[in-house]
Formats: sequence, structure tokens, C-alpha cells
Amino acid sequence: MPTLSLTTDGPLSGSVTVPGDKSISHRALMLGGLAVGETVVTGLLEGEDVLATAAAMRAMGVAVERRGGVWHIHGVGVGGLLQPQTALDMGNSGTSTRLLMGLLASHPLVATFTGDASLSRRPMARVTVPLETMGAQFTTSPGDRLPLTMTGACPAVPIRYVLPVASAQVKSAVLLAGLNTPGITSVVEAVPTRDHGERMLRGFGATLTSEDTPDGRVIAVTGEAELRPQVLTVPGDISSAAFVIVAATIVPGSAVTILGVGVNPTRDGLLRALTAMGADIVRSGEREVGGEPVADLTVRHAALTGIDVPSEWAASMIDEYPVLFVASSFANGRTTMRGIEELRVKESDRIAAMATGLRACGVAVEELPDGLIVEGSGGEAAAGGATVAAVLDHRIAMSFAVLGLHVRAAVTVDDAAPVATSFPNFSGVFEQLGARLNPSE
Repeated sequence: MPTLSLTTDGPLSGSVTVPGDKSISHRALMLGGLAVGETVVTGLLEGEDVLATAAAMRAMGVAVERRGGVWHIHGVGVGGLLQPQTALDMGNSGTSTRLLMGLLASHPLVATFTGDASLSRRPMARVTVPLETMGAQFTTSPGDRLPLTMTGACPAVPIRYVLPVASAQVKSAVLLAGLNTPGITSVVEAVPTRDHGERMLRGFGATLTSEDTPDGRVIAVTGEAELRPQVLTVPGDISSAAFVIVAATIVPGSAVTILGVGVNPTRDGLLRALTAMGADIVRSGEREVGGEPVADLTVRHAALTGIDVPSEWAASMIDEYPVLFVASSFANGRTTMRGIEELRVKESDRIAAMATGLRACGVAVEELPDGLIVEGSGGEAAAGGATVAAVLDHRIAMSFAVLGLHVRAAVTVDDAAPVATSFPNFSGVFEQLGARLNPSE
């Protein structure tokens, strides 16, 4: 089993790019598959999660080809997906699973979803409940988990669904199901979540409205849509850039520029949190790419001060909390992060896994039911010297690799394999900035 360990003898410096945004890449493949004609995508994330989505779309009759780094998707039209002949293997990808369940829920076909051990532990009821209301039927494993089999409804029934928890995956699943459902399907969210799905649906020609009401934001899509193919460029994933941002912030003397990062305001909570703690992050070259705001980010080492992170920021940075825990380890004073119980049902229980690994590396933490309190070192290097468990979770693995850049003794992540799900060239990017990859076992 390959391990992962990064060290550095000095500052990180240089300019890098990070892989394309994972959320946008999934949606580009799915909506391209429902448009009539050829959608062309550059910058698509070629990690295992997105490749699982591509394979599933192929299994349902969509021609998906990669030619010279550019992806070509020949869509079959809304309602035109075919019965898959084998189970759809989602690997580690919760996003693929939940969004595809929505996409297929209003099609007259039967699909079985399987996944790896980590994905098979993740609950799916938050998606199956609204989709059952629309008419889809599910047979799940105990605990509403994978493997599961779904029988789509055609015609499905339009619904108005109030999100019980903030979740862009559930929102997108319901809206995707609404594409092939007669009438208007709507979702009400009390807390705004990432809006890539809405932006892209509009770009592909769907009739979609968004209105702020006393109950929250109401997003509605008109069904039996006709989607138009698009030419798309996927911006760099801020969730991947987060590891570089935190590394440059904690390693003394560092100055790094990350080019072409998506800075969608529904995704920039980490930038707000780090800036509030004193981080030196400068945006330049702000522009729009494929309907998404993009900027170059220059990050310099800075002293951080612990804060109480507002829980209302959680939806805009939920995937970035593990690496924010790392940044907090080097702050002056205490950082309190609450309202993030969602992390307990990600690829792993990210609160528990990070707390265990941080303690092993000499960081004082207090685990809460809905969060974590981290006592920072005031900028001093952490003790390190531990081998920590990735627990089949790419963000846990990469977070501890970043921690290892400012420790007294090397930190080793026990399993590097999960990193390929979202950031296949993670080690290469850090080596480009001056870090050193320790030999793997």
C-alpha cells in the first residue's frame, strides 16, 4: 500500500494550477449527456470520481470520448438514457451516486448502484426520500446504503421539496430528476449551497428560476426540458486549491500563486475563514469562465489567530474543514468550528479521523458532537512523527500531507491511494513548489 509523506527544507514558491472543479466536472458530463448534440469540455477533472460518472453515462448510451485532453460528450437528449446492462460502480464517489440517482429517477429504467467500502457506509436516504416522493422506487441495503437498486418513474411527479439539511447534492438530485418530469419541480433551501448546478442548467438552456422568499431560496426547474450542447471550460477546484493555500500560509517564507481557481461565492468560505484569521490571500485577474467566477490567488505565509468560525459558513466550505483544522493547528490561540456534523457522514467521519490524527501529531484538540476545537501552536512547527490513517478518504490524506510540511518529525499518511479520486497530481504540484516527496513504502 503506497504511503504519502511530504517535507520541505524551506519556503514553498512558484505558480501552479490545480485540477478542474469536481462538482462542475460531474455536472458537465451529466448535462452534456442529456443535451442533443456534442458538448465539448476542457479542464475536466480526470480523477477517479469523475471517471466513474463518465463510465456510468457511457453505460446508458452516451458517447463520452477524451481526445487530446479535451472531452467530447454526444448527448442523447432528456429522456433518452438507456437501460444499463450492468451495475453502475461509483467507486468512492458520493457525488456521482446521488446526482445520478436524481438524473435517472425520472427515466423508465432500473439501475443498481455499487461502490467501494467507504461509499457503501454512506447513507443515501437524504436523496431517496425526495425521489420516492417523485415516484421512483428503491431497494437499499440496511441503513439506506449501497448497494441499492432504483426503478425510475415515468412520468415522475413534480414536487416542492424543502431541504432538511443544507446539501447541494440533494438539491441537484431533485432538480436533475425534474428535467424529465412534466411540470415544475422546486427545491427550497434555507441556507444557500453551491450553485454550480443552477448555473450550468441555465447554460444548457433549461428553464430555471431562483427566488428569495421568507422560507428560503426557491429554485425551480420546468420539466421535459430540451438542453442545448455547450462548449465548457472547467475552472480549478477551490477544494483542491485549499491544500496549497493552507500550505503556503503555514510554511514560513512561502509565496505561491494558484492560477485559474473557481471563486464562486457559494464555495469561498475557506477564503473568508482564513482571511479572518489573518491569512495573506490576494485575488487578481478576476474573470468569468463558463459562467463561473475565476481568479488567480497569491498566498503568502502569515501568522494566524484563532477564531470562532461562524457555523453559517459551513455550507460554503464543508469539504475544506479538514485542511482548515490543519491551518488552525498553527494559529495563535483557539479555533472553534461548530455546526459541521455533516462531516461525520462524508467519505469517513472526518471530525473523528482528523481529531485522532492531529492528536497523534501533537496538536491539542477537543472533539465536539458537531465540530472541533483546535489549540494552535502560535506558528511553531507541530511535533509530527506519526503515521496517520487516511481511512479511505482523500481529503484526510491530503490534509495530513500538508500538516507534514511544518513539523519537527515527518508525518506519514498510511494510504495514498484515495488521493487519486480528486487530485491525481497532488504530489507533483507540491514538488513543483519545492516540497519533497519522501519515498513510499
